Amino acid sequence: MATGLSVDRVVKVAVNLQPLAAGRRNFGVLCIAGDSAVIDGLERLRSYTSIEGVADDFGTTDPEYLAALLYFSQSPKPSILYIARWIREASAALLYGGTAETSVDAWKLVTTGAMKIDVGGVLKSLSSMDFSGVTNMNGVASVIDAKLTSNGAACTWDGTKFIVTTTATGAAVSLGYATAPASGTDISTMTGLTAALAYDPVPGYDAETPLQCAETLADVSGEWYGLMFAASTMPTDAQSIAVAGFIEAASKARIFGYTVTDVRAKSAVYTSDLFSSLKALSYDRSIGQYSTSSPYAVASLLGRAFTVNFSANRSTITLKFKTEPGIVAETISETEATALAGKNANVFVNYDNDTAIIQEGKVASGAYFDEVHGLDWLQNAIQTECFNLLYQSKTKIPQTESGIGQLVSTIAKVCREAINNGLIAPGVWNADGFGQLAQGDYLPQGFYIYSQPIVDQAQSEREARKAPPIQVAAKLAGAVHFVDVAIDVNR
Repeated sequence: MATGLSVDRVVKVAVNLQPLAAGRRNFGVLCIAGDSAVIDGLERLRSYTSIEGVADDFGTTDPEYLAALLYFSQSPKPSILYIARWIREASAALLYGGTAETSVDAWKLVTTGAMKIDVGGVLKSLSSMDFSGVTNMNGVASVIDAKLTSNGAACTWDGTKFIVTTTATGAAVSLGYATAPASGTDISTMTGLTAALAYDPVPGYDAETPLQCAETLADVSGEWYGLMFAASTMPTDAQSIAVAGFIEAASKARIFGYTVTDVRAKSAVYTSDLFSSLKALSYDRSIGQYSTSSPYAVASLLGRAFTVNFSANRSTITLKFKTEPGIVAETISETEATALAGKNANVFVNYDNDTAIIQEGKVASGAYFDEVHGLDWLQNAIQTECFNLLYQSKTKIPQTESGIGQLVSTIAKVCREAINNGLIAPGVWNADGFGQLAQGDYLPQGFYIYSQPIVDQAQSEREARKAPPIQVAAKLAGAVHFVDVAIDVNR
């Protein structure tokens, strides 16, 4: 039945929904790589928001838990942590079962249990499994395990599911799903190991170096910013140097944290320690801590650094003067303190006024960590906001002074955020100038932005649809670490 003419004949209204802006990176995420078998090579890493979550998965003596405890013990607390698997030794293939039959009485009725399962590409037939004498689910797993052992695998019950593991390790080993047998009582569905119930099979993995682990984790996730190792056998100095080199050269800004426990590092004449090696390489993206209290002490230092909220007012910090809950402060001599400072090593140290602080908050090259951290945020914030300007525009950003002005305004907005959080501040520009900025000029805003005039742009650059070069001068706010006071007394 006709209802009348469409109103569209008279009034047309179109709704254009702007796409959601790309999010900025989180510069407060640490990734702890450990060798405990809790996380398999297929899953590779998990995220946690509290130490309780870590405790649910790891034992309280596991290196990953001990490092996470230091990280979350900081005040204020960091909000997120990743724990990843370092496959230090070749791993077995795994098959995690899904929903299984958990009634022991139901299992007791099975006296001729059977199923098939793919082990290493070969279909193995398990038969004549008698469950009539079992008293719990561990007993059920033991009966299956007895048949699997001669077929190159093992079966366990973890309290909620069956897990099948190959005896052999390495990338050449594999597991498939369980299927129904040719004869006997089918238990494949009861175990939850079928394709319809089980999780994806986890292949075996060859052993990897810490460098290979770091490279894999960088490919697996772009979410983490800091990386450290907490394992039963820690990386050697040579392996740590290799990881530091990768982090330094990676296109995505990241930080590598390490702890040195060798007491010889406190001596200026001893130069074979990791501090000295990374200082010689002038790495800006490696930060180390000396500690005889914990081989994972740097987790506490990074936990404090990663609490910075760059969107908040006056939120940037210097690591110096901060504390490390859970770490016993070092009592060292002035000579030892000078030696460590000379190697750009950080240490949580006792002072003779009953306080303990981190000093000096530097990376291996000698730059201050808070500046590296803050500039990583500034680079990403400008990059993301400029991308969003182009991405969210419903038409286009023209190659005109007006269009380039939109880019400049976007960059200026981010620079004002940097003023708000305390990263940059007004000051004298003491570097080479550009545009209308000369060395020695005072930056009342703390930043200056210059874009090449459109009329000066090369035709080839214009035809390639590139914006003219945009340069930003930013004056860092810095931080006070030392005070020198002179007192003149007259009587």
